[in-house]
Amino acid sequence: MAEGLRKRVTTAVVLVAILLAVLLWLPPIATVIALTLIVLAGAWEWSAFLHASGIAFRLLYVALIAVLLPVIWQLTAQPAGRDALLFVALAWWIIALAWVVFAPRRVSWWSAALAGVLALVPAWLALTRMRLDFVRGAEWVLFALILVWVADIGAFFVGRRYGHTRLAPKVSPGKTWEGVAGGTVASAVVALIGSGWFDIPAARFVPLCIAAVAFSIVGDLTESLLKRFAGVKDSGTLFPGHGGVMDRIDSVTGAAPVLFLGLVTLGVSP
Repeated sequence: MAEGLRKRVTTAVVLVAILLAVLLWLPPIATVIALTLIVLAGAWEWSAFLHASGIAFRLLYVALIAVLLPVIWQLTAQPAGRDALLFVALAWWIIALAWVVFAPRRVSWWSAALAGVLALVPAWLALTRMRLDFVRGAEWVLFALILVWVADIGAFFVGRRYGHTRLAPKVSPGKTWEGVAGGTVASAVVALIGSGWFDIPAARFVPLCIAAVAFSIVGDLTESLLKRFAGVKDSGTLFPGHGGVMDRIDSVTGAAPVLFLGLVTLGVSP
């Protein structure tokens, strides 16, 4: 257990160092490229959830996501299109929650494929728009990631120490309500710090961040549902101690569109 935790921490430190370099030291286009590569890598891993029969089918799914990214970028150039897509993403995650709660065994290759599109594309759009459209874009992207990761860390350690009541036993038996509480408290602290950093009233900002974290849990559970369907423990093996790309960004796919939509509603965007 100690060796596994050490490996997770080491990998996390390396990933954070790369993230900071890309966000804070390189031009915005570097973030866009990095986000695109991450999403396409996630699409490759997601294609394994479809019970794909060969590499050609999996590459076709990645190509579909690759084509959708610039198309969606153009369709959301105006606020009306952008907000419409974000509301679609919000509606999807509500549906995904119902899927996890009421019908976790009802999965098919096409529903898994559609879920991947609705998870990956809006998340890419939200983070990319956040980076390019917001005045303090790099800081906002960094905050969004920290918010979700701190919630994950809080849930992991609190759930490991105090967890007893299972959150979704048919989907992810290891997750508990106690872990959810720990993650929520940890994210609330980050949100309070963020409200001061970005000069946004805590009364509005903290509930938004907690809502984003709630949807991050749905993103996590949705990927867990599909991994069970595919019969795999991790989405991949790229990151030692952490699994694959999707194992690192599943929570972000649920949180990013919600946070971005909330920030736009609060008038953060120029």
